[in-house]
Amino acid sequence: QVQLVESGGGSVQPGGSLRLSCAASRSIDRIYDMGWYRQAPGKQRELVASITNGGYTNYADSVKGRFTISRDNAKNTVYLQMNSLKPEDSAKYYCNADLTPLDATPGSYWGQGTQVTVSS
Repeated sequence: QVQLVESGGGSVQPGGSLRLSCAASRSIDRIYDMGWYRQAPGKQRELVASITNGGYTNYADSVKGRFTISRDNAKNTVYLQMNSLKPEDSAKYYCNADLTPLDATPGSYWGQGTQVTVSS
């Protein structure tokens, strides 16, 4: 089973920064789109940012200019640099990747989520 392992969440004051990382745990033949989603209590999961394997990016309006998504294809890793964090950014952040593993079913895979809390 392919696992996407996230790290980098935590608690920070408003205006602070965090960097999330997500790496695939097994050998991957190919990764297509990768992205970060978030879900706050009582709300639906929403797309934060995505990046294609060619490097094209897309952002939710609420994070444009503050968050940056990037990827390292050699490491099968996607990052989310979050600056100027606001309390409304508090949520559990999930990594997602469309990929073809070497020995598992191709499809869309999710990480276990990492909590981000922005509070003074």
